[in-house]
Amino acid sequence: MFVLNNTLEADSVPIVENADLLIRLINDARYPWILIVPTVPGASELHDLDEDLHTRTMSVARKCGQVLKQAFNADKINTAAIGNMVPQLHIHVVARHKGDTAWPGPIWGVGEMEPLTNDEIARRVELIREGLADLG
Repeated sequence: MFVLNNTLEADSVPIVENADLLIRLINDARYPWILIVPTVPGASELHDLDEDLHTRTMSVARKCGQVLKQAFNADKINTAAIGNMVPQLHIHVVARHKGDTAWPGPIWGVGEMEPLTNDEIARRVELIREGLADLG
């Protein structure tokens, strides 16, 4: 049975959830940041997914990048499935802006997360949901 990792759950809020994928917003005001979590028990790597789910996951990651770039006027989209700290398979899609806290380096290990206000969470979730509406 699939259970979302406690750290991922604590650091994010749901945007879209279906039987195969969870799409969640990271609660960090510094970056518009989405997590995509395939709901496969025990999956820690992309190669743990069957071909169909891998294809759908990558398609969703691509779409999330497009949505973040447009909705947040991003200069660059960073997409990564690292999992060194949290072994459950999850893909980060992060909107980056020239001059952000970590620019031009990666965001990991730079500063502390800054929680979003409830209003900003609602705004970001709605923007992303609108952009992902055609995912079904």
